Amino acid sequence: MKNGVSQCYNKLRVAAYCRVSTDKDDQTNSLASQRRYFADYINCHEDWVLNDVYYDEGISGTQTKKRAGFNAMIEEAMQGSIDLILTKEVCRFARNTVDTLSYTRMLKDKGIGVVFTIDNIDTRDADGELRLTIMASIAQEESRKTSERVKWGQRRRMEQGVVFGRDLLGYTVKDGRLSVNEAEAQIVRTIFHKFTNEGKGTHVIARELTEEGMHPMRVKQWSNTVILRVLRNEKYVGDLCQKKTYTPNYLTHAKKYNRGNEEMVYLKDHHEPIIDRELWNRTQTELLRRSPSEEEKSKHSNRYWCSGKLYCGLCGQRYVSRTKKMKNGSVYKAWRCYAAANHGAKKVSLDGEQIGCDNGSINERALLTCVHYCICQLQMNQKELKREIMQEIKEIKGKHEKKPNTGRIQDKMDALAVKKKKAIDLMLEGLITKEDLKEQTQWYDDQLSELTEALNSSKRQDKVNLAELSEYERYLNALDEIMTFDESNASLYREILDKMVIFHDNTVEVWLKCVPFGMKLSIASHGKNNDYHTDVLSMEIIEKA
Repeated sequence: MKNGVSQCYNKLRVAAYCRVSTDKDDQTNSLASQRRYFADYINCHEDWVLNDVYYDEGISGTQTKKRAGFNAMIEEAMQGSIDLILTKEVCRFARNTVDTLSYTRMLKDKGIGVVFTIDNIDTRDADGELRLTIMASIAQEESRKTSERVKWGQRRRMEQGVVFGRDLLGYTVKDGRLSVNEAEAQIVRTIFHKFTNEGKGTHVIARELTEEGMHPMRVKQWSNTVILRVLRNEKYVGDLCQKKTYTPNYLTHAKKYNRGNEEMVYLKDHHEPIIDRELWNRTQTELLRRSPSEEEKSKHSNRYWCSGKLYCGLCGQRYVSRTKKMKNGSVYKAWRCYAAANHGAKKVSLDGEQIGCDNGSINERALLTCVHYCICQLQMNQKELKREIMQEIKEIKGKHEKKPNTGRIQDKMDALAVKKKKAIDLMLEGLITKEDLKEQTQWYDDQLSELTEALNSSKRQDKVNLAELSEYERYLNALDEIMTFDESNASLYREILDKMVIFHDNTVEVWLKCVPFGMKLSIASHGKNNDYHTDVLSMEIIEKA
């Protein structure tokens, strides 16, 4: 029995890898067939034992990121559970040359070989990597050609009117054809009517649809973005535009928006419309009229220092900016919970869902006051910090001033040059022999050579010291600038603030970047509109979860 166990342990643990069809029946047959194939192959080698068969279903070989079976096999191998890997062809292992070589090299470093049975390649052989590189390059090129053929075929089918994509609000897609879903089509007509005929905004339309209980299967939550997407979708007027996205790299398969990179396929009057063309044209004109100019977009994107960083403490949604122009021409800025801004106070919609939020708005100045207060609390030791930095600068200056190595070395070299000249004079006067002069000169030359090397090294060190000193002084100036805070320094707050959480009871949590704790402030606000000011009543330190 012991001998049997010993023989089993001496055998190579062999794993097999394959890719199979996504069809369940084909997958079962293919997997069973490949198990038999690898079992028979392993049985031909007495010193091999089958560890497991790993597989992925219908996933491209050009990338390994989403291949769970492949990654599980590699992980097992790296943990020492596999001694050898079998796969039929290089194109089954990977069609990306870089992936093929990087993984086989990584495995080889662990003493694990990969055998490609049909291609007759064993990475353990001396010429295995050369042959593998050639086959992997061929596999990658074949994948590129396949990708081009597929893209060409898809484009021809698009031009013939075949729809590529999935169901959308108001339409279902089946066998490459669009058919109207009448229950949802009425919602689409309502959206266009509210926007164009009634002049309502996208936020208002989203709120009204939610309150009216209109929740189609394909819309998780109504928002202004969803409404805009509906209003701009040419399918609702009966046209079809395809290739809005494209795949620039056949190896990564990552899609990107087609912004003129490839020609789109546009077919007019392709299918049954939900709205008429007259309403569609008026809607596009209205969208263009309401859309901000490029200058306004730029202003909007750079205007708010806390955009995306404010959260509601009641419902968890983000706070959004709300502004209004006062009679005196000034602008009043405040922030409000997105749920409250869109649906008002907390309530139950017609379909039984809870919408809205009871949290109130908060003035822009109150937010600035809170962040300024927190930063001031962290600045209490700024004098000590500056003192430490100044001390370091003084030490560098002292090192640079007290140890003028370059000057001392140059003085020694000058002194040696004088002595060398005197030695020649002594020889001319007959006080020393030519042999003595030669020996003395050689000694001077050796000393000068050492000092020259030391001089060059000292000059390099001087440059380093000066650069270091300049750097510290620059840091000190930057520190002065950073420590000079005022409540109008919004651009700096954008860089420092991580997030803020606003609660209903006049408390605000402030979390700053690179600070391992948060600060919970209790605030009291006075005045209204632009006469608004805020006092911080108390502060509590909160540990990070």
